[in-house]
Amino acid sequence: MGDTEIALSGWAFVIASLAVWRVTHLLHAEDGPWDWLVRLRRRLGDGQLGRMVRCFYCLSVWVAVPFVPWITREPTGALVVWAALSGAAIIIERLTDRPPLPPPAAWHEEPPP
Repeated sequence: MGDTEIALSGWAFVIASLAVWRVTHLLHAEDGPWDWLVRLRRRLGDGQLGRMVRCFYCLSVWVAVPFVPWITREPTGALVVWAALSGAAIIIERLTDRPPLPPPAAWHEEPPP
């Protein structure tokens, strides 16, 4: 593999990692247009698929699968790329997921005497 191929595959991995994170985040945490993803998650309920969609880590494993052939066609390399894409999505999620800010403190003044 030449330097150009390595550079291209490196960029392909970065792009695929971002795509895996984006699709996983969309399915896991976003409402979607017309709340259709919220309704989908509700319909999946507490079954295996419902539990998988509620777990970002689990979902990223399965979302990564269709991106693997874009990176490599080698069977042993595919397993490594599969795990790496899921891992990259998890790292991105952990870096960008911030707890919501608490509401601002209420300010009360005593009326003047």
